[in-house]
Amino acid sequence: MAEFLKKLTELELEAEHLLLARHELVENDKLRNGNREALTALRKKARTTMSSVPSPFGSIMKGVSGTGSRPLVQEVCTTCGNHDSFEQNWMMFPGTDLFMEIPFHAAHTILETDQAQLDFEAKKLQSLVKEKTMLISEMGVLTDIISPGVLKSLVTLNDKPK
Repeated sequence: MAEFLKKLTELELEAEHLLLARHELVENDKLRNGNREALTALRKKARTTMSSVPSPFGSIMKGVSGTGSRPLVQEVCTTCGNHDSFEQNWMMFPGTDLFMEIPFHAAHTILETDQAQLDFEAKKLQSLVKEKTMLISEMGVLTDIISPGVLKSLVTLNDKPK
């Protein structure tokens, strides 16, 4: 009985970790979607798309022809394009209730770096969920010990607030 209790405790602990990781993944997806929507709104404001801004190679080739005082390489932001990058925009910073008016280029740069970080976190959480699911699946030897009826009742058991 003690071994059964130990195995069941291990299984419950892994299941809790799995549920926490899935909850974090859902919250991360909400943040990613909000970030993506904000970036799309900024691109619409600048009237650019991911493919409408000339490539850096194209801008380099345009700049090579002249030998004047202007630089040979002119950087082109994929979001700003030829939009005024110093135009002020209101932005609420994540995790706060603070609105600030910041330049257009700074706003989309912050959002793009946040988006990259959120994408990385999402991939990490997805691999954690997969790992925990596989671990719980491998612990499935309990089904040989516990009758399917008892196992089903344990799985469907949930806490209800009073």
